[in-house]
Amino acid sequence: MRQASIGGFLALIMGTVSPATGAAQEPAADTAQQALFVFLDCNGPNCDFDHFRREIAWVNWVRDRQDADLHLLITVQGTGGGGLSYTLDYLGRRDLEGVDKSLSYVSDPDDTDAEVREALTQTMALGLVQFVETTPLAPRLQVVYDAPSAGPVVRDDGDPWNLWVFEIGIEGSVEGEAQESNYSLEGSVEADRVAEDFKINFEIDMEYDREEFELDDGSTVVDVSENYSANLLTVWSLSDHWSAGGTAGATRSTFLNRDLAGSIGPAIEYNLFPYDESTRRQLTFRYTVEVAGFDYELETVESKAKEILPRHSLLISAAVQQPWGEIDGSVEGIQYLHDLKVHRINTFVSFEYRLFRGFNLDLFGRFSRIKDQFFLPREDLTEEEVLLRRRQRETNYRFDIGVGFSYRFGSKFANIVNPRLTGGGGPRRR
Repeated sequence: MRQASIGGFLALIMGTVSPATGAAQEPAADTAQQALFVFLDCNGPNCDFDHFRREIAWVNWVRDRQDADLHLLITVQGTGGGGLSYTLDYLGRRDLEGVDKSLSYVSDPDDTDAEVREALTQTMALGLVQFVETTPLAPRLQVVYDAPSAGPVVRDDGDPWNLWVFEIGIEGSVEGEAQESNYSLEGSVEADRVAEDFKINFEIDMEYDREEFELDDGSTVVDVSENYSANLLTVWSLSDHWSAGGTAGATRSTFLNRDLAGSIGPAIEYNLFPYDESTRRQLTFRYTVEVAGFDYELETVESKAKEILPRHSLLISAAVQQPWGEIDGSVEGIQYLHDLKVHRINTFVSFEYRLFRGFNLDLFGRFSRIKDQFFLPREDLTEEEVLLRRRQRETNYRFDIGVGFSYRFGSKFANIVNPRLTGGGGPRRR
């Protein structure tokens, strides 16, 4: 059910601007400085800046928040029904310092991207009106009601599916040339039911990949990779900060030497901030205790064909999205209780920070300390298995790091939309 309705709603627009009368035109010289200066901060799905500028041409869109009277921060989360929940925070700056407000919009899972974009644009416009009414352009605002053709909208709260949402997907590909061929098949099944007090998620993922290589001596190398998994998650909402639930899972992976593996156990989570603030900030601590069973494809380095092991894990994760930038990071520790030396530590961080006007720092990194490779095959890997990454190799760590800077300068205005000769969605040719 959309919180910002699309069928019948109040559409607040400038009287001189409509899609048919040049919504993307440059503001006239005598009104450009009178219009509200707005900085848009939106990186989620359907954040089409060109479209927003075309449809909302009665504000000045600026490139840098230092030039803005209003910082519009849009954050997004997926809903249990398959839709998207947008939170729009209007943060006043300069003369509007302290004048803030927040709106929300929830899309329907059956909406197309175009429908979501239009509804998001409408919600943005509604929120901007409060701030535009303090500018000299306020007298040019008009209120238009788009009445539904079938009369007043009647809300129907009936749900024959009782909040259950199902998704099925399948994908296949075939590639080939004179001496190589590849066949792959992927599939997934997902079922969700999300309510305020209880959430359940079940998913199955399947991946099969077969590659054949003909060598110069006429021999053929065949590589088959199989990865299958099934996972179940149940969560009860205990309070604004506490949650409890359980996990269960099963996997088969040729890469990880698992003919079949399964795990089950309870989990509890504490969020330092209330969960209703999760689109802007959250700091969670999750503790899980599990029993894990393994049936190996090949005998392991510890001469095991099967085994059952207890383990526990602690996951600390943080996410912050603020006007100065955003941070997303986590630290996870997994330890096997039969031998406390057997463990794994995974860390991840993604960081974007506006150092000063137009200058951004972007940083991401992953690092894993790996001390739990008891599943490795006893026999040595062949050159083919190493080169084709057919099986996991022994290692103590794994990392991935990246850093970047960006700097924007020039005109502070970003009102004009001109898509000529920009091509389609593929890479540009040089």
